Amino acid sequence: MLVTNPKKLEPRSRLCQFVGCLKETRGGLFFDPQENRVFVSKNATFLEEDHMRDHKPRRKLVLNEATDESTRDVDEVGPSSKVDETTTSGQSHPSQSLRMPRRSGRIVSQPNPYLGLTETQVVILDNGVEDPLSYKQAMNDVDKDQWVKAMDLEIESMYFNSVWEVVDLSEGVKPIGCKWIYKRKRDSAGKVQTFKARLVAKVYTQREGVDYEETFFPVSMLKSIRVLLSIVAFYNYEIWKMDVKTAFLNDNLEEIIFISQPEGFITQGQEQKVCKLNRSIYGFKQASRSWNIRFDTAIKSYGFDQNVDEPCVYKKNNKGKVAFLVLYVDDILLIENDVGYLTDVKAWLVAQFQIKDLGEAQYVLGIQIIRDRKKKMLALSQATYIDKMLVRYLMQNSKKGLLPFRHGVHLSKEQCPKTPQEVEDMRRIPYALAVGSLMYAMLCIKPDICYAVGIVSRY
Repeated sequence: MLVTNPKKLEPRSRLCQFVGCLKETRGGLFFDPQENRVFVSKNATFLEEDHMRDHKPRRKLVLNEATDESTRDVDEVGPSSKVDETTTSGQSHPSQSLRMPRRSGRIVSQPNPYLGLTETQVVILDNGVEDPLSYKQAMNDVDKDQWVKAMDLEIESMYFNSVWEVVDLSEGVKPIGCKWIYKRKRDSAGKVQTFKARLVAKVYTQREGVDYEETFFPVSMLKSIRVLLSIVAFYNYEIWKMDVKTAFLNDNLEEIIFISQPEGFITQGQEQKVCKLNRSIYGFKQASRSWNIRFDTAIKSYGFDQNVDEPCVYKKNNKGKVAFLVLYVDDILLIENDVGYLTDVKAWLVAQFQIKDLGEAQYVLGIQIIRDRKKKMLALSQATYIDKMLVRYLMQNSKKGLLPFRHGVHLSKEQCPKTPQEVEDMRRIPYALAVGSLMYAMLCIKPDICYAVGIVSRY
């Protein structure tokens, strides 16, 4: 970075880090670690080669390409070896229009057009243990006792909030079904922390205009959360995370709805009866909206003002003490400049709802928060999400690249399936699912892959 108006013996340049681009000017944003500030400049020379040479990957990975059955294995070729180009070019693949570039150290064979990846292969392995998909599977699971405790806690919450009452089914009325959903909650290292059992409604049996009316509800935008986190870092504010237990059970239900009794908790002698709901439960299409309205009314009564452009961000000022509250469905972020004021707000929330205090925020929406309060710096990481995504699409052994998009790859509509058989084969390949996974990472903390995601999204 060029130093403007330096003194006679001062250096003419300074080493800085590129942060991003601006729409208003042709310059870019740069961070100066010596002065701990961010500034705008157009006089910069990027040392890309030095950064790539000094960069040490977290681990050495080997790329496993998906190949044809007819593709033969080729021994590794050393850097000083000479490759016979006539042999390589002599292999004809008339149906393959995409030619992959060579990697140093070996010859890359032509890949299968559809990468050999099917939906049956898209799995995430958590130590080889899968979550139960039904009540019967949970009762035969190795962690049966833990699932029973989790279901007991869920039913206890139902009774505590007076969610339903067991009644006789009215003539001509068909109850909505319900089922159990099971999930092992894990930490960043993959270790099981808690066992979660949730009773949800089978929403495909709901009828619009009869069982529900409006379903819309807002959530916080990721860019709003990032802006508030930058305020936290700059002003050294406190940031706390809280989770609302059984959030959807906190609001009264306007419609008259009946559900069948949950498996494992059917009242003896009343097997023919059903549950008349007084409150929403998870799975109902209007449940999220009902909860949001309930929380919005309560938080405004405490003196919080809703942001005009961001309905799930609230702010409260009290004699120099400022508090921000961010709501994302049932996750709450509290940002305040005074510890005592933070304690008062938390106490009020606990009095209004069943809330679990998770302490100082370490994660938000699966994004890890890495904070250095002495340097007033805050970083976001999605390493766990990206590792799971690689495992899901069988790319955990891929070689790490230096660019977001592979050099020499040209995608076109000519590679799209044309025959009925190719179209049928493509339906089994989770291409859209993979693009969506990349898009979520891009929207969270990976804007550098924006161009690559835009290219693959065209097809």
